[in-house]
Amino acid sequence: MTASEKFKEKIKQGNLKEALISVMSEAVELKITTWVSTEDENSSSKPNPGHYIRTRMNILDGDIENEIGAQFINKKSYSELQQFHLEQVKQGHQIVHTNLENIHKMFALLSDSLSQLS
Repeated sequence: MTASEKFKEKIKQGNLKEALISVMSEAVELKITTWVSTEDENSSSKPNPGHYIRTRMNILDGDIENEIGAQFINKKSYSELQQFHLEQVKQGHQIVHTNLENIHKMFALLSDSLSQLS
């Protein structure tokens, strides 16, 4: 179940607090993984160790972790894939920024709604 689906489900259940906690926990971390799959792998499989490039960004801690599999080191054939991953990371910064803006708008809307109920 995606984060959006979890959020909607909790709202339908009337559990606003759980919905907000769920959305906040998802919005602070972004993981980007790039790998070359083989014909033997299906789309739901995970990459083999050493065969992927992974970046994890946590905006609360300010941490950015990069993991580059040995398969990608010093191999020109994968340089385009490495560049693609870097572009995805750049886009990831924008995604995190947008998530934070959306959470801010959601809290403002919630605050307005609660004040109208009072």
